Amino acid sequence: MNHNLKKIFRRTHTISLMAMLLLAIGPQVSSAITTVPEDMVLVNAGGFTRGIDGDNKSFRDEAPAKMIYLSSYYLDKFEVSNSNYTEFIIATDHPAPAYWDHRKLNQPSQPVTGVNWFDADTYCHWANKRLPTEAEWEKAARGPAGSIYPWGNKIEYSKANFAKGKSGQKYITDSVDAHPDGVSYYGAYNMAGNVFEWVQDWYGKDYYSTDETRNPIGPQLQNINNVKGKNKNSKSNSIKKVIRGGSWFAPAQSITTTHRFWNDPINNSYGVGLGFRCAQSLANYLEAEARSFYMKALILVGDEKYKKALSSITNALIGSPKNKEYKAFKLLIEKELNQ
Repeated sequence: MNHNLKKIFRRTHTISLMAMLLLAIGPQVSSAITTVPEDMVLVNAGGFTRGIDGDNKSFRDEAPAKMIYLSSYYLDKFEVSNSNYTEFIIATDHPAPAYWDHRKLNQPSQPVTGVNWFDADTYCHWANKRLPTEAEWEKAARGPAGSIYPWGNKIEYSKANFAKGKSGQKYITDSVDAHPDGVSYYGAYNMAGNVFEWVQDWYGKDYYSTDETRNPIGPQLQNINNVKGKNKNSKSNSIKKVIRGGSWFAPAQSITTTHRFWNDPINNSYGVGLGFRCAQSLANYLEAEARSFYMKALILVGDEKYKKALSSITNALIGSPKNKEYKAFKLLIEKELNQ
């Protein structure tokens, strides 16, 4: 091992030991940075039509229809399940949500419900993800064709769990992998019905009329007006967060891909069936995966497995091609191999 590599290895020995632990407990990395994270779907960069045009007063916050551009991102294929949320509670000692002991809602494969916005946000960050923006949620639900429902433009009662007004309807949540024939263009399940889903944005009734068309993140607090549902006891000062997708007891008009609804971020009410799914920025995922490959390369250099280390650092540079640290390390490994 040449002098520079020895110096780097000594300096990063502690980091390498940490890397071993990270590789053992962290997300599995592939042989190249081209994979979609497990149980997520890739939504490619590009434009989509957000909202609808029309003069129906019930849906005026969905207008006007406008072309919106989003960068690539990942979205959970499924709503966060009770099983997922149990892992989070055990790992963090986070309080259990409302109705955690409700026998009709607490099966492992059912979506977690009775969570407020802060619960959802905390979970997503614990999972190294984040809540999707409202625009990200809508694009993943609508697809490039701008469908009214995740599966197309015609309502089909068998493809979603919502209040159909039929005798004998069970009025409980379905498993997060139910209704495979109702998945969105990108492969996300239950974007219509089952549980309303928290998203990242604050709610603004007139927000769709603004000029933000590239990676919009919703209204800023100082610009929010005309918010419904005043609540003097709310810690959020009556400002609302957006929820999307409808729920198991919500009517048909609430499960369209453009329907917008709102709720107090501290509310975890059973009455609106509040759940969520998470998203992850593609750039953040690639950088994290690149870092994992770099840490793996450090370990391999320590074991003097230079060919494997070169392969690993090359993969790191695929995810982070401008990283000077990775480039320098690759040159040192190549120098060692050429000696």
